[in-house]
Amino acid sequence: MSTGRINRTKGIALAAITSTAVVAGVIFIQGAAGADPKPTLDEAKKQVAALQHKAEVAGESANDLRGQISVSGARVKALQAAIAKQQSQVDAVKRQIGSLAVAGYQTSGMTTTAQLLLSTNPDQFLSQASTAQAFAGQQNSALRRYQQAQGKLGDLQASEQTELAALQAVQAQQDALKKQIQTNLDAAEKVLDKLSDEERARIQEENEREAEEARDERPSRDGDRMDDLPVPANGRAGTAVQVAMAQLGDSYVWGAEGPNSFDCSGLMLYAWGKAGVSLPHSSKAQASEGRRVSKSQLMPGDLVFFYSPISHVGMYIGNGRMVHAPRPGKPVKTDPIDQMPYTTAVRPG
Repeated sequence: MSTGRINRTKGIALAAITSTAVVAGVIFIQGAAGADPKPTLDEAKKQVAALQHKAEVAGESANDLRGQISVSGARVKALQAAIAKQQSQVDAVKRQIGSLAVAGYQTSGMTTTAQLLLSTNPDQFLSQASTAQAFAGQQNSALRRYQQAQGKLGDLQASEQTELAALQAVQAQQDALKKQIQTNLDAAEKVLDKLSDEERARIQEENEREAEEARDERPSRDGDRMDDLPVPANGRAGTAVQVAMAQLGDSYVWGAEGPNSFDCSGLMLYAWGKAGVSLPHSSKAQASEGRRVSKSQLMPGDLVFFYSPISHVGMYIGNGRMVHAPRPGKPVKTDPIDQMPYTTAVRPG
């Protein structure tokens, strides 16, 4: 091989190597630029809190659809019961028509004149013919009843299909919100995965300590800690506060309403339910239950609501504080009501 050819070959190889190295370097730089940097412990806590809050917002939106699903489901069941009843009526009329058809079959192939001529007793036949006319009238009446019953059955079946479609649409919305809940919780876990084992252990210890401190605030069995409330809580409100405070330290679980885990509206439902007051499982819906009260007139047991649109609820216990289930990853605890954007309050019962 000539010297010139060898040099050209080396040049091509060098160019290829250089080009590969440049491309690899660009990919490396792009990868490094696109990779999320490792957050500090405080940054990770803030990111996790924000994602868990998003999960709670989606959860309360999903809860708000519970009422629609319940009402629509009840309508579907009522329509199905009405359809079954109407089908029985249609079947009964069909059987009657069948009986009339069988009874008139023997004379159906012969004209009235022919039957009269062939009859051995014309007077008796004429009497029977009069009865036959009445019989035909019964057939017509039965057919009309069948048409009406079948029409009503068709209307009910159409209504059922409409209501089923509406129910399925709302359920699809709720399923999408459930996915949002899980997506945000998974994202929070990914943030924690970027931390060191030591940092994750530290966060775990802090969470456990927070839950333990919350449990320490629970009222004793004789309820002596309830005497420490700035404003005495009596009657149903007193019962609701007592029950809510007894859940301090329990875990947050979306859709849970006790007895050992709760979401924010589930805790209110559970506590006031023990006091004999029924509430819907939705913070937005609960804001329409009871009498509206101003922030300056809050009493223990009142429900306090946060954010716009409403996505969180707690129970006022006095001295500017509330008991609530804050968000995923946090226990039922007490906090100042001013730590979140306050919206309104109602007094159930």
